[in-house]
Amino acid sequence: MAQQERQVIHLQRGEEHYYFGSVAAMYDHFTKEEIGISYGSIRNFGLSPEKPYRNEKTGIVIRVGVLIAKEGNRGRKSGS
Repeated sequence: MAQQERQVIHLQRGEEHYYFGSVAAMYDHFTKEEIGISYGSIRNFGLSPEKPYRNEKTGIVIRVGVLIAKEGNRGRKSGS
């Protein structure tokens, strides 16, 4: 079985941690004022595992990571 990899956006605000499936989902939960950067600007920033976004004014750190999950067998016919 191969492993499946999915991108995860991790937002840290002080001691609080939030995990999102996309940058857009993050903006459904927080406003640009709370984060300290607009959606377009964070997209242009070039988030990567080596390049997190930090905003000292708001205390926000945004990181990109990879969620590694086992590939499931649901819906597959055996012996095909």
